[in-house]
Amino acid sequence: MFRAYTALILLGVIWGSNFIFMKWATALITPSQTVFLRVLFGFIPLALIAWRHKVIKRGQLVYLPHFIVMSVLATSFYYYGFIAGTALLPSSIAGLLSGSIPIFTFLGAALFLPEERPTKQMALGVALGFAGIALSARLWQGGMNISLIGVLWMLAGSLSVGASFVYARRFLSHLKLPPLALATWQIGLAVMTLAMLIDFDGITHIATDTQALWGTILGLGVLGTGAAFLIYYFIIETLGSVRAAGATYIAPIVAVIIGAIIGEIITYVEIIALLLIFSGVLLIQIGRKKVK
Repeated sequence: MFRAYTALILLGVIWGSNFIFMKWATALITPSQTVFLRVLFGFIPLALIAWRHKVIKRGQLVYLPHFIVMSVLATSFYYYGFIAGTALLPSSIAGLLSGSIPIFTFLGAALFLPEERPTKQMALGVALGFAGIALSARLWQGGMNISLIGVLWMLAGSLSVGASFVYARRFLSHLKLPPLALATWQIGLAVMTLAMLIDFDGITHIATDTQALWGTILGLGVLGTGAAFLIYYFIIETLGSVRAAGATYIAPIVAVIIGAIIGEIITYVEIIALLLIFSGVLLIQIGRKKVK
């Protein structure tokens, strides 16, 4: 159990540190190129482990349409939204906004999963979460000093990955596929589709900055994608999916701390916004447990 909770904290730290790596990368290459490098270097270790454990089967091809949907929702568009948003925002604000993932997951579940019955407590949680989002975006100032386009990209990424959880629960959970196989399929398909869609012109600029290069390869790819998936599924198997979601609560806090360390201005507004989003997510989780 100690190992599982240690892994939970580690996963939150990995996810929270991703935002500074995104910031470094997008200073040199485009968001779409950053996404490609992230999924490529995340896919390599996953593919090797999946091959070693022989979890990829030819018969799984019948589920290819589902894998394609998951590759878009849980990988390509999700990563693009976060990277495009982080390129336009302070890394601390981007990380703070990533805390909205459980809120969008709940909204999607309430709309498309009949067994998820919303309660007043959960509705209050959603309201608090969106209040935190509005506060972090400084909507009362017209988004002054905060890119509203960046905020929207972050919310689009959160909505995408939130939708992927709902899609997986509705269409994939009953198939009992090995989690490692699902992760390998969705990231592998994302590598192939991105390779066909993105413009590679200028992608080698990332090599001009050692910090950005290794931050992308190791921070975003090997650790932030490949290792993160493995750790996440280990936590799910050990602690269950509800507790595993706790890593999404740690990541915004880590991102804000890293932002403060590198000199980004953290005011009481960001702290209050973080507390509102965090409180909203907790209310949603508590309300969900009571329903169950």
